[in-house]
Order: sequence, then structure tokens, then C-alpha cells
Amino acid sequence: MKAKINENYSIREATLEDAKTIWQAIDLHRDYLKTWLPFVPKLHTVEDEAAFLHATLSVPYQDRNIVFMIEKGKEFCGLIGFVNTDNVNHRTEIGYWLLPEYQGQGIMTQSVKYLSRWAIRERNMHRVQICCAVGNHPSNAIPQRLGFKMEGTIRHGELLSSGEYADINIYSILEREI
Repeated sequence: MKAKINENYSIREATLEDAKTIWQAIDLHRDYLKTWLPFVPKLHTVEDEAAFLHATLSVPYQDRNIVFMIEKGKEFCGLIGFVNTDNVNHRTEIGYWLLPEYQGQGIMTQSVKYLSRWAIRERNMHRVQICCAVGNHPSNAIPQRLGFKMEGTIRHGELLSSGEYADINIYSILEREI
């Protein structure tokens, strides 16, 4: 799947061939990204990223947690995708990150809006949720802007790479609310 998010940006499904591009971006911005993304310190090589993509792509499409590249033309900007998808109960979660130079332009808000609707219309989801560390204000602003309801906070729900536990806000939107 490939889709235009706005006149300059698009999303498309990541492939194994994207492993090097993704890993290089993570490696270049490692100190910045590891603040809120606990997986960053565990990615040591391009092979680690390729293994993640291979594991994801090996799952049958209808059950897959799809990972999407966010691009400006051919420039890689970040990732967005589904995690913790539960097809039995028709729910999924969207996770995302954007390189610093692309933040503050509404790209991720537009990407989350598009994928939320796509999940409901094309993947038969009833509920889409987003989990954000309480202190990650830019990330929390996205579901708030899009009309997701804050359901609560999980205390010490994520172990950050700093060794600290972060409380996690849970937001959701239902099929009838989109």
C-alpha cells in the first residue's frame, strides 16, 4: 500500500530493502530517538533492522503489524505502523516516530489520521489506540488533536533506555467516532 498524506509526503509499506535506510537514520539520530524509543539501543547493525522487518513481513498479510515508511519524495522521514493488532477483537495500536528535522509540520498528525481511517475501513478494525509516554508531549498532542479519547494512564508502563520507567497515556478512537 502506498498513499499520499499531503502534497509533499506519502507513506508506503516498508520492505526488506528499506532496512539500511531505516537503520542509518536511527543510527544518525540515536541519542535523540532513544529518549522515548526503548528499542533503539538494541539496534546495533543494519542486520538487526533487517531481522525485524523480516519477522514482520513473514506474518500473513491479514495478521501482520504493517510498518510504513514516511517519505518526502525519496527522502526517509520516519516510521508509522501497527502494533499489538488483535484481529479477533478488531483492535490495533499505532506506533510512530519522526526524524527531528521533519517534526512540527503536521506530517505525523496527517499520517496517523490516514492510517486510523485505513485500519477501520480496510482492515476491519473497530478500535485504534495510541500509547504515549506521559512526558512525550509532542507524541501525546497527536491523538489529542485527532479526537482520540484519553482512557487513562498505565503507571510505569514502559522501561525507557535511561533505565527509568515511564507512565503511559492510552488514547483510543472507535469506528463510529471517525
